[in-house]
Amino acid sequence: MQVPRLRFFRAGDLLVEVASSRQAQQILKLHALSNIPISVKPHETLNTCKGVITCGRLLNLSNEEIEQELSGQGIKDVRRINIRRDGELIPTKHFILTFNTPRLPEYIKAGYVRSSVRSYIHNPLRCFKCEHFGHSKNNCRGTFTCARCAVTGHASIGCKANEKCVNCQASTLLSLAPALNGN
Repeated sequence: MQVPRLRFFRAGDLLVEVASSRQAQQILKLHALSNIPISVKPHETLNTCKGVITCGRLLNLSNEEIEQELSGQGIKDVRRINIRRDGELIPTKHFILTFNTPRLPEYIKAGYVRSSVRSYIHNPLRCFKCEHFGHSKNNCRGTFTCARCAVTGHASIGCKANEKCVNCQASTLLSLAPALNGN
Protein backbone atom coordinates (compact mmCIF):
# COMPACT_ATOMS: atom_id res chain seq x y z
CA MET A 1 0.00 0.00 0.00
CA GLN A 2 1.45 3.37 -1.02
CA VAL A 3 0.56 6.49 0.94
CA PRO A 4 1.13 10.03 -0.36
CA ARG A 5 2.71 11.35 2.84
CA LEU A 6 3.86 10.32 6.33
CA ARG A 7 4.69 12.72 9.12
CA PHE A 8 6.32 11.85 12.45
CA PHE A 9 5.76 13.91 15.61
CA ARG A 10 7.94 14.24 18.71
CA ALA A 11 5.24 12.71 20.91
CA GLY A 12 5.51 9.50 18.87
CA ASP A 13 2.41 10.05 16.76
CA LEU A 14 2.42 9.27 13.06
CA LEU A 15 0.19 11.18 10.64
CA VAL A 16 -0.63 9.16 7.53
CA GLU A 17 -2.17 10.84 4.49
CA VAL A 18 -4.12 8.40 2.33
CA ALA A 19 -5.07 8.55 -1.34
CA SER A 20 -8.57 7.09 -1.02
CA SER A 21 -11.31 6.27 1.45
CA ARG A 22 -10.59 2.58 0.81
CA GLN A 23 -7.02 3.06 2.07
CA ALA A 24 -8.36 4.94 5.09
CA GLN A 25 -10.70 2.05 5.95
CA GLN A 26 -7.83 -0.46 5.67
CA ILE A 27 -5.56 1.60 7.94
CA LEU A 28 -8.34 2.11 10.50
CA LYS A 29 -8.53 -1.69 10.90
CA LEU A 30 -4.85 -1.99 11.91
CA HIS A 31 -4.06 -2.93 15.52
CA ALA A 32 -0.31 -3.58 15.22
CA LEU A 33 2.73 -2.69 13.11
CA SER A 34 5.57 -5.25 13.22
CA ASN A 35 4.10 -6.75 16.40
CA ILE A 36 3.95 -3.30 18.05
CA PRO A 37 0.44 -2.49 19.27
CA ILE A 38 -0.98 0.73 17.80
CA SER A 39 -4.21 2.71 17.89
CA VAL A 40 -5.52 4.31 14.71
CA LYS A 41 -8.05 7.12 14.49
CA PRO A 42 -8.94 9.74 11.88
CA HIS A 43 -7.42 13.20 12.40
CA GLU A 44 -10.07 15.43 13.96
CA THR A 45 -9.45 18.65 12.01
CA LEU A 46 -7.73 17.63 8.76
CA ASN A 47 -10.70 15.51 7.76
CA THR A 48 -13.27 18.26 8.31
CA CYS A 49 -14.08 21.69 6.92
CA LYS A 50 -16.28 24.58 8.00
CA GLY A 51 -18.78 26.58 6.01
CA VAL A 52 -21.37 29.29 6.62
CA ILE A 53 -24.99 29.27 5.51
CA THR A 54 -27.67 31.94 5.77
CA CYS A 55 -31.18 30.58 6.20
CA GLY A 56 -34.01 32.46 7.91
CA ARG A 57 -36.19 29.34 7.91
CA LEU A 58 -33.89 27.76 10.52
CA LEU A 59 -34.13 30.71 12.92
CA ASN A 60 -36.63 29.05 15.29
CA LEU A 61 -34.80 25.70 15.48
CA SER A 62 -32.10 24.79 17.99
CA ASN A 63 -28.57 23.90 16.88
CA GLU A 64 -29.21 20.30 17.95
CA GLU A 65 -32.38 20.02 15.85
CA ILE A 66 -30.60 21.46 12.80
CA GLU A 67 -27.61 19.13 13.30
CA GLN A 68 -29.90 16.11 13.57
CA GLU A 69 -31.82 17.06 10.41
CA LEU A 70 -28.67 17.78 8.37
CA SER A 71 -26.47 14.90 9.59
CA GLY A 72 -27.31 12.89 6.46
CA GLN A 73 -25.52 15.56 4.40
CA GLY A 74 -22.23 15.08 6.24
CA ILE A 75 -22.73 17.77 8.88
CA LYS A 76 -21.31 16.89 12.28
CA ASP A 77 -21.70 20.22 14.13
CA VAL A 78 -23.86 23.35 13.89
CA ARG A 79 -23.13 26.65 15.58
CA ARG A 80 -25.40 29.67 15.26
CA ILE A 81 -23.73 33.07 14.91
CA ASN A 82 -25.06 35.43 17.58
CA ILE A 83 -24.63 39.19 17.80
CA ARG A 84 -24.58 41.29 20.93
CA ARG A 85 -26.87 44.32 21.07
CA ASP A 86 -27.28 46.38 24.22
CA GLY A 87 -25.59 43.62 26.22
CA GLU A 88 -28.02 40.96 24.97
CA LEU A 89 -27.18 38.03 22.66
CA ILE A 90 -29.43 37.93 19.61
CA PRO A 91 -29.51 34.82 17.39
CA THR A 92 -29.02 35.43 13.66
CA LYS A 93 -29.97 33.45 10.57
CA HIS A 94 -26.29 32.63 9.94
CA PHE A 95 -24.85 29.24 10.91
CA ILE A 96 -21.35 27.77 10.99
CA LEU A 97 -21.49 24.15 9.83
CA THR A 98 -18.72 21.61 10.37
CA PHE A 99 -18.66 18.95 7.65
CA ASN A 100 -17.07 15.52 8.09
CA THR A 101 -15.32 15.85 4.72
CA PRO A 102 -12.23 17.87 3.76
CA ARG A 103 -14.09 19.55 0.86
CA LEU A 104 -16.92 22.04 1.26
CA PRO A 105 -20.16 21.26 -0.60
CA GLU A 106 -21.65 23.96 -2.85
CA TYR A 107 -24.99 23.84 -1.04
CA ILE A 108 -27.06 21.99 1.55
CA LYS A 109 -30.77 21.26 1.62
CA ALA A 110 -32.67 22.19 4.77
CA GLY A 111 -36.12 20.74 4.19
CA TYR A 112 -37.24 22.24 0.89
CA VAL A 113 -34.79 25.17 1.10
CA ARG A 114 -31.48 25.03 -0.74
CA SER A 115 -28.77 27.16 0.93
CA SER A 116 -25.40 27.89 -0.63
CA VAL A 117 -22.37 27.19 1.56
CA ARG A 118 -19.58 29.78 1.85
CA SER A 119 -16.14 29.16 3.32
CA TYR A 120 -15.87 29.97 7.02
CA ILE A 121 -12.95 32.26 7.83
CA HIS A 122 -12.36 32.54 11.56
CA ASN A 123 -11.08 35.66 13.28
CA PRO A 124 -7.28 35.93 13.28
CA LEU A 125 -5.33 34.95 16.39
CA ARG A 126 -4.14 38.15 18.10
CA CYS A 127 -1.49 38.52 20.77
CA PHE A 128 -2.45 40.89 23.58
CA LYS A 129 1.19 41.29 24.62
CA CYS A 130 2.93 42.47 21.41
CA GLU A 131 -0.34 43.17 19.51
CA HIS A 132 0.73 41.18 16.42
CA PHE A 133 -1.29 38.44 14.71
CA GLY A 134 -0.63 34.71 14.43
CA HIS A 135 0.13 33.77 18.03
CA SER A 136 -1.27 34.22 21.53
CA LYS A 137 0.07 36.00 24.61
CA ASN A 138 1.15 32.65 26.09
CA ASN A 139 3.45 31.92 23.12
CA CYS A 140 4.75 35.46 22.60
CA ARG A 141 8.48 36.15 22.40
CA GLY A 142 7.95 39.87 21.68
CA THR A 143 7.92 42.83 24.03
CA PHE A 144 4.86 44.30 25.73
CA THR A 145 3.35 46.89 23.37
CA CYS A 146 0.61 49.47 23.92
CA ALA A 147 -2.52 48.59 21.92
CA ARG A 148 -3.38 52.29 21.59
CA CYS A 149 -0.17 54.02 20.47
CA ALA A 150 2.03 51.05 19.37
CA VAL A 151 4.89 52.07 21.71
CA THR A 152 6.65 49.30 23.61
CA GLY A 153 6.96 49.32 27.37
CA HIS A 154 3.65 50.64 28.69
CA ALA A 155 0.04 49.51 29.06
CA SER A 156 -2.79 50.86 26.93
CA ILE A 157 -4.88 51.56 30.05
CA GLY A 158 -4.59 55.28 30.68
CA CYS A 159 -2.60 55.96 27.49
CA LYS A 160 -3.51 59.36 26.03
CA ALA A 161 -1.20 59.25 22.97
CA ASN A 162 -2.53 59.32 19.42
CA GLU A 163 -3.90 56.02 18.13
CA LYS A 164 -1.59 53.98 15.92
CA CYS A 165 -1.72 50.40 14.61
CA VAL A 166 1.24 48.20 15.58
CA ASN A 167 0.97 46.18 12.36
CA CYS A 168 0.45 48.76 9.60
CA GLN A 169 1.32 52.04 11.37
CA ALA A 170 -2.07 53.52 10.36
CA SER A 171 -3.50 56.23 12.60
CA THR A 172 -6.37 54.08 13.81
CA LEU A 173 -7.17 51.47 16.43
CA LEU A 174 -5.96 47.92 15.75
CA SER A 175 -9.50 46.55 15.46
CA LEU A 176 -10.24 48.95 12.56
CA ALA A 177 -6.85 48.78 10.83
CA PRO A 178 -6.38 47.70 7.19
CA ALA A 179 -3.94 44.98 8.35
CA LEU A 180 -6.82 43.25 10.13
CA ASN A 181 -9.26 43.70 7.25
CA GLY A 182 -6.87 42.33 4.64
CA ASN A 183 -6.44 45.65 2.80
